Amino acid sequence: MVVALWCAAMAAAQTPAPAGTPVSSDPVVVSTVHPRLLLRPARLRLLRRERERTSMRWQQFFTLMAGHAPMPEPGLAQALYYQVAEDADAGRAAIAWALGAAADLRQQALVFDWCQDLLSEAQQRDLTARMVKAMTQTASDESVPAVRSRVLAAVALFDHVPDAPRRELERAVHGWWEGRVAPALMAGREIVPRDEAYDLYELLHVIRDNTNLDLRESARAFFHDYPITHLLSYYPAVFPAPENDYYIGAEPRIGEPDLRLAALSRAADMAMVSFDTNALESQMLQGWLMHDRFLMRSTFAAPYEFLWANPYQPGLSYYHAPLAWHSAGSSVLFARSSWEDSATWFGLFRGVMQIFEDGHVSTVDAARAPGPVLLGPTAVCLARTSRKFRVTVDPGGAVFLVGLNPGRTYEVEVDDEEMYEADSDRAGILAVEVPAGREVGLRIREHGLRP
Repeated sequence: MVVALWCAAMAAAQTPAPAGTPVSSDPVVVSTVHPRLLLRPARLRLLRRERERTSMRWQQFFTLMAGHAPMPEPGLAQALYYQVAEDADAGRAAIAWALGAAADLRQQALVFDWCQDLLSEAQQRDLTARMVKAMTQTASDESVPAVRSRVLAAVALFDHVPDAPRRELERAVHGWWEGRVAPALMAGREIVPRDEAYDLYELLHVIRDNTNLDLRESARAFFHDYPITHLLSYYPAVFPAPENDYYIGAEPRIGEPDLRLAALSRAADMAMVSFDTNALESQMLQGWLMHDRFLMRSTFAAPYEFLWANPYQPGLSYYHAPLAWHSAGSSVLFARSSWEDSATWFGLFRGVMQIFEDGHVSTVDAARAPGPVLLGPTAVCLARTSRKFRVTVDPGGAVFLVGLNPGRTYEVEVDDEEMYEADSDRAGILAVEVPAGREVGLRIREHGLRP
């Protein structure tokens, strides 16, 4: 039943809105009261109930804060603790930090919003001036983290400063998002790196919570696929960090895992679930998240774990999720042999190909021996130097040709099947259907070229 629902949902999602379709032509207006940023009433009630129930996540966060552990993001941690524990000393400590020289715009916005009732008039003027100055100084930076930070500041300041917040929100929603980012996402461009997923979802939450605009509407196909793409992009093996275990997200550069990015990746997963709790893909992602061994306990990660996790949200087993993912219009491919930690994994993303097997990740040479990479029911054929393959797939499996010329038409011939034409995507990937359960020959030729 779950698989049938999944297939129906996938079919419905393949009719996207036209690229660049405006979310709204109306002014972007904030009419909510403080706290506005990420702590809307329902979430704040949930977090305060977690405190009353002394849940594991609250105990971990409380232990760090009560023990005065040095927090890497003191503005976020102290202001969150103030809102949940109603500890005025923590709020005043957050304000003092936000008025210091080392404060960053995002955390200043959170402190301004979450500690609003503790700010004196002089502190409010000082912090407002600092935030407006930072918004101005970073206006040319159109990266996701920078825009996210300015949006948080604009929403926090909206009815405190006449013009700057309104202009920033108009520029972020109608100019940056509708004019540049959403059309790029719909065109299959990898414009949002994986390690900026959390920044993106903070922005999406704050805009929807305070303006009733869902920015996903201008890139519906991308966001329908994104939670499962994110899930499939994790390497299979568990990484044992000092405080808790992590799954590590795929990155183009192979090296030691960055635990800060691992923590933000998990936080992004939880923020995705929170954004659309009823979606089938969110429920599978929730099933992936709710295992105690992955509960984040470090000084950097514990505030995010407490802020976003919802252990009461129902989840589905991620074993129902597909083992391979390459959606229409996408420029990435992820596949794994199973959902076990010992699985073999393949990824093509951001211009690189990687394989993870026997606990190690390595770069794939697209010009290596042409035999297919077998991943459970999926076969990946390296087609840069070879145009003939022998493949066998199980029922429900798939064959992907990679290393082709991007955006070209190919003639595809499968044993005992009629030849047909198909186009490779912008990353040179082509999905091919073959009969299941028996070995078949597969041949391709770029249209118009002589054999």
